[in-house]
Amino acid sequence: MVEQTIAKNIVDFRFSKYEGNPVLEPGPRDWEQKDVFNPTAVVHEGKVYMFYRAEDFQGMGIWNGTSRIGLAISEDGFSFHKLDHPILEPSEPYELPGGCEDPRITKIDGRYYMTYTAFDGVTARLCLASSDDLIHWQKYGCMLPGFRGEKDAEWSKAGAILPQKVQNRYWMYFGEGYVYLAFSEDLVTWSVLPEPVLTPRGRGYFDADLVEPGPSPFVTEDGIVLLYNGAVELAPGHPPRRRYAAGVAVYSLNDPSRLVYRSEVPFLEPDTEMERRGQVDNVVFIEGYIAFNGQELLYYGMADSRIGVAVRK
Repeated sequence: MVEQTIAKNIVDFRFSKYEGNPVLEPGPRDWEQKDVFNPTAVVHEGKVYMFYRAEDFQGMGIWNGTSRIGLAISEDGFSFHKLDHPILEPSEPYELPGGCEDPRITKIDGRYYMTYTAFDGVTARLCLASSDDLIHWQKYGCMLPGFRGEKDAEWSKAGAILPQKVQNRYWMYFGEGYVYLAFSEDLVTWSVLPEPVLTPRGRGYFDADLVEPGPSPFVTEDGIVLLYNGAVELAPGHPPRRRYAAGVAVYSLNDPSRLVYRSEVPFLEPDTEMERRGQVDNVVFIEGYIAFNGQELLYYGMADSRIGVAVRK
C-alpha cells in the first residue's frame, strides 16, 4: 500500500539542531529590536536568502508590535548578514497597525512568489507579493477576500504554494487551526475547496488543537509532502498556552486534497531553553526548507523571539 511505502520513507525524516543556534537575533534597528522569528528561505545566486518576521516595540499589549519582513543573506547557511532596511513593510490599511508577518516563498518559472499575513490589529488576511530579484516586491493584495474558515471572520493565514502545477493547476495549502486547500490558474486569483484537508487530531497528539502549513510543499514519487506546524494546548486562557512542534503530511498527486500519510509524532519540537522561553513559550515554528551545499536545512522560529536552523540527518 502507498501509505506503508510513504511511512517507511518518512521514518528517516529527522533533523539535528545546529549547535550554534540561534542563527539570527533581534538587532539595533528600531524595526527589529523586539523579536525576529518565523523565517522562510530560498537559494539565490549561490547564497541563502532568509526572509524573516521582525517586530518593533509599538502597540505593546494591543497588537504586540508592528511586523515587517527583513532579509538576511548567508554564504554557508549558518552565518547571516542582515540588510539595513526591511524588504516588505506595511503600507495598506489592512496591513496596519499589525504589519506584514510570516513570509513563505516559492519560485515558479523564474519568479519568486511570497505569501504573507497582513494584520490590521483585529483580522489576519493572507496576501501575495512577487519579485524577480528578491529585493523589489510587487504587492497584489489579499488573496482570499471573503474567505470564512474555522473562524467567524475574514481570517486567513499561512499560505504554502506548491512550486509546480499538479493536475494542471497551482495549489496552495493554507490556514491557522485547520489547513485548507486552494487552487489557481494564474497564481493571483484563488478558489478554495470547501472542506479542510488537515485537522487537529485531539487528545494525545502533538497537533491536538491546531495545525498550520510550514514551508512550501514539494513533490516526491510518493506524493505532495507538506511539512506543518501543530500545537497542543497546555493551559486555557486568552490566548491559551500551547506547545508547537512540527510534523509531516503527504497528499496524493492524483488528488492534492487526499491525505495519504500523516506522522504520529513530531520530527522537531521545543527542547532547548531558547525554544521554551521567549515572547511565546514552547514554540518551534517552521517556514523555510532548502537544499544547500549538499545539506537540507530547515529554518524555524524559536519561541517567537529568535531564529534557529536544523540539518536533516
